[in-house]
Order: sequence, then C-alpha cells, then structure tokens
Amino acid sequence: MKWFISLFIIIPAVELYILLLSGKTIGVGYTFLLIIATGVIGAYVAKKQGIKAFREVSDNVKNYQAPAEQAINGLCIFAGSIFVILPGFISDILGFLLLIGPTRNILFKPFIYKWIRKKMKSGQVIVMKP
Repeated sequence: MKWFISLFIIIPAVELYILLLSGKTIGVGYTFLLIIATGVIGAYVAKKQGIKAFREVSDNVKNYQAPAEQAINGLCIFAGSIFVILPGFISDILGFLLLIGPTRNILFKPFIYKWIRKKMKSGQVIVMKP
C-alpha cells in the first residue's frame, strides 16, 4: 500500500516537471495544444476500442460463453481512456499503450493474469462453475 500512495505523489510531480520542461523547450502554447490533441485522439481511440470490446462481451454472453478475455480488454481500455484524458505525457503514453491491442497483450495482460491467479490461489477470488 505504501508504494501505491507514493505513486500518487511521485507520478504527478514527474508529470508536472515534464510539462514545465516541455513548456520551456517547445513553448507553452505548443505544449498545451499537444496535451489537448493527445486527449482528443485518445478519447476517439478509446471510444472505438470500447465499442469493440463491448460488442465482443455482448457476443460472448449471447452465445453463453464467459467473456473473460474480453472483460479484461474492456478493463484495460477503460483504464487507458482515463489515462489519455488526464493531462500529462506519462499518463498519455500509458493510456495509449493500454488502448492499443498488441501492446496491451504484451505489456499488461500477463501481469493481470498473474495477479488473478495469485488471488485465486490465496482464496481471495473464487471461480464458480455452472
């Protein structure tokens, strides 16, 4: 829990430092436009990916299948959309990595699956069979 709280302090400080550095390097106006552009582009990509994930979950449920893979995709897309809307370059990069399918599959899903397995082994997550 300590590392989680420290992330809420360290990451905004680093984001602010990078924004100030960017404003000094390329100018305040360009930095502002860049942040707005990444937010708009990120929101568009998040909307497209979110609709796709929702359709996949819906199709699986209609076919009486568990939408495990699609649900994790949906959670990653949701988290990515929040990150791209937040102002800052680090959050934008993290958000786009979560929104893009191949990077999501390589960088994030293995850790999510590992975390879920760990929770299942410790009894914190219970899988029920029909």
